[in-house]
Amino acid sequence: MAGEKSPRAFSMEELPGHLIGEVLSSGRLAAGDLARLEGTCRALRPLAEQAASRLCAARMACSVIGPAARGELLARCGGSWKKVLRFLQSVEQSFDTVHTSSGNMQVATGRYHTLLVHDSSVYSCGSSLCGVLGHGPDTTQCVAFSRVSFPSLARVVNISAFHNHAAFVTESGEVFTCGDNSSACCGHGDVGRTIFRPTQILALKGISCKQVATGLSFTVILTRKGLVYTCGSNTHGQLGHGDTTDRAAPKIVELFKGPSPVVQHNELLPRAIQSFKRRNILVVRVSAGDEHAVALDALGYVYTWGRGYCGALGHGDENDKTSPELIAGLKGQVGVQVCARKRKTFVLTDEGSVFAFGWMGFGSLGFPDRGSSDKVMQPRVLDSLSGHYVSQISTGLYHTVAVTNKGIVFGFGDNERAQLGQEFIRGCLKPTEIMFDKSSIEDIAIAAPSG
Repeated sequence: MAGEKSPRAFSMEELPGHLIGEVLSSGRLAAGDLARLEGTCRALRPLAEQAASRLCAARMACSVIGPAARGELLARCGGSWKKVLRFLQSVEQSFDTVHTSSGNMQVATGRYHTLLVHDSSVYSCGSSLCGVLGHGPDTTQCVAFSRVSFPSLARVVNISAFHNHAAFVTESGEVFTCGDNSSACCGHGDVGRTIFRPTQILALKGISCKQVATGLSFTVILTRKGLVYTCGSNTHGQLGHGDTTDRAAPKIVELFKGPSPVVQHNELLPRAIQSFKRRNILVVRVSAGDEHAVALDALGYVYTWGRGYCGALGHGDENDKTSPELIAGLKGQVGVQVCARKRKTFVLTDEGSVFAFGWMGFGSLGFPDRGSSDKVMQPRVLDSLSGHYVSQISTGLYHTVAVTNKGIVFGFGDNERAQLGQEFIRGCLKPTEIMFDKSSIEDIAIAAPSG
């Protein structure tokens, strides 16, 4: 009406601090969002930091490590809770299912088969004589994705596949496996019997798990409390128990728990890596190569164990390690993702940098300057990606793919079967952008062999 005054506009500075704080700590903003908001308004700086602190405290990985460890993590992140939040969110992003317009999805690939999780149901396709498709002894090939049967209430949230066996984690924390069990990698307490359908590992009943990683003939299992269990072949100490004894069922990896590890006799059940448990190390991510494994803890430190051939463990030598060992060359970095495959390992940091070490064969480490050696014995930053913030990395047998925060996809390594999306080249010695028409493809989560 005539004569009425227009409502006065309020600036951000005039809003009550507690109201802004509630909005910022609602959980809907990423660490980068808080940093950008902070940059637009000086008054938001302390509120953004407080909100980041509250969001970090609400995450289990941060809340269970204790005040001293939280202080160390904060120091490693430059005293910024926003950087701590970025670290925690990056770790979660590295192995969560992908949210697409078609639903939540996750993919894992083995030698001749593919597993797909779509809205907590599992599907498989490909060929296998050892039961890894999960459809029973009479099914050796699926030319299209076919649903795999699980108990009616089982909702699968994490999967991993290797050449001849697969592992699954349900929403309730149960672990199922299927496939070739000749190495005892399926964890059911026996050897040699093929597991044709996903079967729960009863030795882990009552232990809530969140991630699995399958290696060549062994399996690594991560619990929600940050403990690591392993089972299967242990020729090079890849089970992490301080010996080379095979185990037919999961055993806790001692390094990440307290007294020196004791050499164990053959066991038929999974056991935890006690060295983690003795030191109260909370593991948040694991990955399995062919004959070695890598773990990331809640402070961003990286540990490796197993076969050291070609420097795949990153300790400056080719010696096997039968227990997890901290990588000294990465102590100054805050890792957010670890990724291992045949004779090589990648570590992604909170600054978006990629470190690689191991075998340079086919260019799959991304370093073009092979020189007199095809081995990288210690962590080395991938300089060719230094102008990009890498958000995720996955490596296959002889090729590697990285995705940046801007959605650019880089590939390097072997391209004999066009696995890098390049038509006329045999391989790429350094990261090369994979071009594709985003308007012509549908949303799908794609990964190199999982683990």
